[in-house]
Order: sequence, then C-alpha cells, then structure tokens
Amino acid sequence: MEISSSDRKEAATKVNFRQLISSHPFVLITYSAEWCEPCKWAEPILEEVILNFNGKIILHKIDIDAQPAFAQEQHVLSIPTLALFKNGEEVWRMRGFDTSQNLVRVFEKYI
Repeated sequence: MEISSSDRKEAATKVNFRQLISSHPFVLITYSAEWCEPCKWAEPILEEVILNFNGKIILHKIDIDAQPAFAQEQHVLSIPTLALFKNGEEVWRMRGFDTSQNLVRVFEKYI
C-alpha cells in the first residue's frame, strides 16, 4: 500500500497534479482537511479499500486548507471528496464516503 500526502504548504500546480494522477494506472485522491471529522472517519475505510486492491490503487491526500485555490480549481465543494483517476483521467467522484464494501464494488468496475 502506498499512501502519500500532497498537503505541503506550496500550491499544487497543474504540472505536478498531472504527474501525481499519472504516477500509477489507478490513483484515488482524497480532498480533506485536518479539522474535518468525516475525513478522519473515512481514513480507515479508504485504507481498507486500498489494501483490498493489493497495490492496484494508490491513495494521495490533498489538504484543501493548505491548497484552497487548487481545491477550488478542482471543483471541490465539500469534504471529504474522493476522485478516482484511471490512466490520468478522472473516472469517478464522490462527496462524502461509503462503506469499504461499497467502494470496492464501485472501483472494481474500473480496474
């Protein structure tokens, strides 16, 4: 399982975001914030989902407070927001989160 964080204080750029979502065939981005309780509740669920796919999906976290302009550019209206990218293109998006079983079922359609 590879989990990284893109919540450094510098703003994300189109170039490094493109690199991020193209770094692996399947990338799950979670837009969140430190203060967000639902984001904290989603973390173990997302980790379980990632483990279920045994390296086929990697997870990157983006802190919207550290990168508000970037979050706005990505049309993140509420958190947590999840976005699945396949070969660098967004194929699925969800506001909030679901059970690990339901997320696995959804992601299996794309893998």
